[in-house]
Amino acid sequence: MQPAPPAASAADPGPKQAGAFRTISEVSEALDVPQHVLRFWETRFGQVRPLKRAGGRRYYRPEDVALIAGIRQLLHVQRYTIQGAQRVLRENGVRFVQAVGRGEVVAAAPEAPETQRDAAPLGPDPATRAALEAVLAELHACRDALAALRAGRE
Repeated sequence: MQPAPPAASAADPGPKQAGAFRTISEVSEALDVPQHVLRFWETRFGQVRPLKRAGGRRYYRPEDVALIAGIRQLLHVQRYTIQGAQRVLRENGVRFVQAVGRGEVVAAAPEAPETQRDAAPLGPDPATRAALEAVLAELHACRDALAALRAGRE
């Protein structure tokens, strides 16, 4: 005869069933993401919609937790920006990002930002610069002439 499993106490309720809802603190601890970050992600990723009960208490469904795990993977591990992760979610869908969170698939590497070589050169070309310096010298000469005239009147 096998011994009965120990009864779960109020302090240690034991593991939840797979389909059970999770509180924000449970999700935060399980995914190693601070609670304020989870709340922020809710504002940036409309697909994350936990149930809210009286007093605004959040309850995350298993699908929400899987989606958050995928978002975490994209942002923290694969180094996507928020916009890049939003694009992956928009183009590939919720199920794809959930699969990323479970480690079943890997999203393509984020696009590298445009390089500086595509930027316009700083300052004018040498011919334009020479013309501007000549005009500036002429303006200085005019200023000096006006200052001399003004000094002669006083």
